[in-house]
Amino acid sequence: MTVHRGSCLCGAVRFEVAGDLAPPDACHCTICRKLSGHYFASTDVPRDRLTVHGAEAVRWYPSSEKVRRGFCGTCGAQLFFDPPHRDSIAVAMGAFEGGTGTRLHIHIFVADKGDYYDIADGLPQNAQ
Repeated sequence: MTVHRGSCLCGAVRFEVAGDLAPPDACHCTICRKLSGHYFASTDVPRDRLTVHGAEAVRWYPSSEKVRRGFCGTCGAQLFFDPPHRDSIAVAMGAFEGGTGTRLHIHIFVADKGDYYDIADGLPQNAQ
């Protein structure tokens, strides 16, 4: 079975995902842009396939009533988008080490995207 590994910038939080990764999406909503500095690309992972090492270093920020964001409390790297009511958690694509074997498949919340860039990759774009 394939295991994908990743970490925050400082290495205080490390994680493993067992199995193939779902195609990621790119979220252009205002919250993702403010937290990441641009848009946020992530893949949804079933909770039982994610193992987090150094979980005590993860800090959680409730960015809405339905979602919390997980980041490293040491280096500040944004790692997780967690809707606790779902059976999956989104993991930041930029935190994976090496190849992921997947490609971006959609842009979401493009109605909120910044005016300083264009989306010109030909992928589907959802306003919300």
